[in-house]
Amino acid sequence: MTLDPPADSSAQPTAEGDERTPTGPEGRGWRGVVAFLLLAFGWSWGVWGPQALAAEGVIRAAPTLPAVGAFGPTVAAFVLVAYADGWSGVRRLAARAVRVDFPRRWLAPALLLAPALVVLALGVAFATDTAPSFPWAGSPVVLPVAFVFVLLLGGPVQEEFGWRGYLLDPLQERLSALGGGVAVGLIWALWHVPLFYVPSETIYYRRSFVGFAVSITLLSVLLTWLYNNTNGSLLPALLLHATWNWSQVMFPVLDSDPASLAMVVLLAVTTVGVVGYWGPSRLTRLPALPADLRPGR
Repeated sequence: MTLDPPADSSAQPTAEGDERTPTGPEGRGWRGVVAFLLLAFGWSWGVWGPQALAAEGVIRAAPTLPAVGAFGPTVAAFVLVAYADGWSGVRRLAARAVRVDFPRRWLAPALLLAPALVVLALGVAFATDTAPSFPWAGSPVVLPVAFVFVLLLGGPVQEEFGWRGYLLDPLQERLSALGGGVAVGLIWALWHVPLFYVPSETIYYRRSFVGFAVSITLLSVLLTWLYNNTNGSLLPALLLHATWNWSQVMFPVLDSDPASLAMVVLLAVTTVGVVGYWGPSRLTRLPALPADLRPGR
């Protein structure tokens, strides 16, 4: 079948076999976005909020369940998809985490981009005599074990079904890929706010929130870029999210102020390069299909 080039350059990228959330971005509309945000924030802040209040002395004590709170975005996505599309929709959303119907070259940035940026930033730490220590030194078997732990309980599985699997499409449908990526990033940063008031061994939440918000918004644009070039598969997003968190824990670049600044600069340069080359409208050079032929219609 031959398709005429679409007139609307903002149409979502797709390819044969692309299968995003069954209720497509236009079908979900703003009510779906609002419902998702209420559920995701309600779940997570409902768990983290009391912990933050207890840490600030507002209440006496609160249960410590940070990992449970982090499931808010994924829980919200599955609840809304189940409500709209039933178990078939739930199965299709879950299956997107293991779909590989995209060029395998996209696994390279998903797996290597974050560690490469961290290694470059660590070079600044060593050059300024502020080299951090490595928690796994002498026991490298910790590295793959930690990666699996981070993937399952350190953010990716807890969040990506929501941020990229549910929220991104309706936002980039209306705001462009760059606008949608930035919007998801800002929402993502705001969602983390209570964790900055909860005592934690994770250094992310002991640094400046502004720096964290800038970094996570830039990362969100890169995740959008991967998502749009891999037919809506969540696998590359899960892997980039995992390698981002894992590499900063195993190679603690945030222990060094110069390295932390270098990390943000490198991330910004990378993001600007991606947007400049692939274009802000769709962050991909794949041909766009007309709206009535896109998935979920």
